Amino acid sequence: MEPTEMTLQLTIDCAEPRRLVLFWAEALRYVPEPPPAGHESWRAYWQATGVPEEELTDGAGELPESIVDPLGVGPRVWFQQVPEPKTVKNRVHLDLKVGGGRAVPLALRRERVDAEVARLTAVGASVLYTMDEPQGMDYYAVVLQDPEGNEFCVV
Repeated sequence: MEPTEMTLQLTIDCAEPRRLVLFWAEALRYVPEPPPAGHESWRAYWQATGVPEEELTDGAGELPESIVDPLGVGPRVWFQQVPEPKTVKNRVHLDLKVGGGRAVPLALRRERVDAEVARLTAVGASVLYTMDEPQGMDYYAVVLQDPEGNEFCVV
């Protein structure tokens, strides 16, 4: 069997895609994904590809519902509107690695992580707890939530 080309998309279920597009674009340093060439909006694109009108409710596609890495390296992230609320802890989460790893002195990693946490809380994240291992351990991370309660770590 011939291997097929594959790309990776991360899909996040949510109540308000536009709100999470704004938050995660800022958090990941991504940009809202523009509609495909020749289409003024995602809605126009979806209509042109035959998506039934009944699936395009509540302004779907008028504003971006996905974000992309402007460098073209990271995966596309799509925020899929779902009717049910988040009820349990995530089984998969993102780690935003800004500290530099264990080769970087702990004090400098803390400084970098704390600066990123401050940036993210300013745009809508909330801190859940800090993972600061006592007794000489060399680990530091902060667990946050996005505006809809999805957990992620800054390490």
